[in-house]
Amino acid sequence: MCGIFGIHGHKDAARLTYLGLYALQHRGEESAGIVAFNGKKISHYKNMGLVGDVFNERNIKTLRGDLAVGHVRYSTTGSSTVKNIQPFLVRHKRNHIAIAHNGNLTNTVKLHTALEEKGSIFQTTMDSEIIAHLLAKSEKEDYKQKVIEALSQLEGSYSLVLMLDNILVGARDPFGWRPLCIGRLEDAYVLASETCALDLIHAKYVRDVEPGEIVFISKDGLESVKAFPQDKHSLCIFEYIYFSRPDSNIFGKNVYMVRKQLGRQLARECPAEADLVMPIPDSGNYSAVGFAEESKIPFEVGMIRNHYIGRTFIQPSQFIRDFRVKIKLNPIKDILKDKRIVIIEDSIVRGTTSRARVKTLRETGVKEIHMRVTCPPLRFPCFYGIDFPTKKELIASNHEIEWIRDFIGVDSLKYLSREGMLDSMPLPKCEFCTACFDGNYPIGSCKKISKNSLEEKCR
Repeated sequence: MCGIFGIHGHKDAARLTYLGLYALQHRGEESAGIVAFNGKKISHYKNMGLVGDVFNERNIKTLRGDLAVGHVRYSTTGSSTVKNIQPFLVRHKRNHIAIAHNGNLTNTVKLHTALEEKGSIFQTTMDSEIIAHLLAKSEKEDYKQKVIEALSQLEGSYSLVLMLDNILVGARDPFGWRPLCIGRLEDAYVLASETCALDLIHAKYVRDVEPGEIVFISKDGLESVKAFPQDKHSLCIFEYIYFSRPDSNIFGKNVYMVRKQLGRQLARECPAEADLVMPIPDSGNYSAVGFAEESKIPFEVGMIRNHYIGRTFIQPSQFIRDFRVKIKLNPIKDILKDKRIVIIEDSIVRGTTSRARVKTLRETGVKEIHMRVTCPPLRFPCFYGIDFPTKKELIASNHEIEWIRDFIGVDSLKYLSREGMLDSMPLPKCEFCTACFDGNYPIGSCKKISKNSLEEKCR
């Protein structure tokens, strides 16, 4: 996961990019960066940490120009180090290329090897750097054809915001795994992972970049090229279940409304006798509202989140995840004591987070805990940008539901069915990728991919 943002044609491009990244902080907490261009000179600043910690008034003022590209990172390919911070910036034949990438390429090692054999020298272990080398090696005269040729060689998931000197480029892979939308702010065009970034800067949503589409934005306006038409899409269903902010519209539909519908469907499929329904904040909040309304069980906010602690799922170290679980959520004992409760989780990945939360709830004196999950068991690794790349990291891949129930420590555990999940979606079922639930990968070679294969090659 990552968050990407770009703007063309605004005098405060870097400052607006900073705000856009602030809105997209939930998509990655490891590092942040901005590259700006004023028509003559490139300026850039990036560092490890949250957006608010990386940038200040002094360094934002150094980012001059009406064109800027920004990125917040969560690493799926390439380790969490300074050299892998994006946007990735290179200079080639007096031209500048800046790349902000959300997604995960699945033919990384193949391309990396081929490029090295032809003389490419890599600076990072990111799959994103491959795109820069493909652009630089293209013999096409026209920059649009260079982009098309480079992207045609990629497999896997990508939403991209590119800066080619004074041109801003947005692109999505033909399957459309990761979101990317277009906005307008006065005469400027904006590209962003989610519409919540547009809302913060008062930009008007225009439309999504379509799967397989490339948009080129210059002083002459926006030009669309449907470079890679694809009949069947594979939109990441986890964007609705967990990743995206509830106030965003993803793939053209509102996330809050989808999560509420997931909760309603969960209540119909997996009812429970209880005194109250409570979410696991924050991504479970809106499904819990739907569950409570459908089941006619009172809704309560039984745990309070410390909002100064980041998400646990998108932390690269298990030690950090475990530590943050303990200080992130605090139960309200007076609400929970002696109650039968239903807790709503968006998903269970490794199970350790849920186990720690249930232990904390037990300490308040609850009578019964019934856990309901708004998606099916996660049994298969994802190779398209979610951080569970091997089966051994997925508790449901190795254990039956009853074993998981006992491990987590709840009185009952039930998951939403695959059909129930798909029925809750606002788009046709065939539009979504559900490989992490059923193992049906849109790209067949994915079963052979290792998360660290490029890292291992580079050692």
